[in-house]
Amino acid sequence: MDKLLVDTNIVLDLLSKRKDFYEEAQQLFTLADHKEVKLYISSLTIANTHYLLAREKTSAEAIKVLIKFKLLVSVLPMNDKILDLALASDFKDFEDAIQYHTALENHLHIIISRNKKDFKYSDIPVLTAKEYLHKAK
Repeated sequence: MDKLLVDTNIVLDLLSKRKDFYEEAQQLFTLADHKEVKLYISSLTIANTHYLLAREKTSAEAIKVLIKFKLLVSVLPMNDKILDLALASDFKDFEDAIQYHTALENHLHIIISRNKKDFKYSDIPVLTAKEYLHKAK
């Protein structure tokens, strides 16, 4: 079973029902619901997603959405080692460095993101949700 780190943009595609991206995100999370893949997110993703959802809804509504969402994923902790690796990395975006090192330290197989170019230094395959779904068929 594939163990996938899901980047924040994919989570937001699902929870905000972003036009042009919702369907693939929904299909990916359906695979997890059917126990065909195991989805992971970093704890940073929960914080960032709450912040962005609370701009569209109330904070209380965002929390309700996240409580339900957490049933589909495992949340991985951010620790000193991950932060040190991210700080020392060549990633231009610090958030992406944290995501990458979370995946690496937890031995995940693939990172799912729409921003593949942000992971150009990745030793882990990086696919869009659409690419992963096509590969999984």
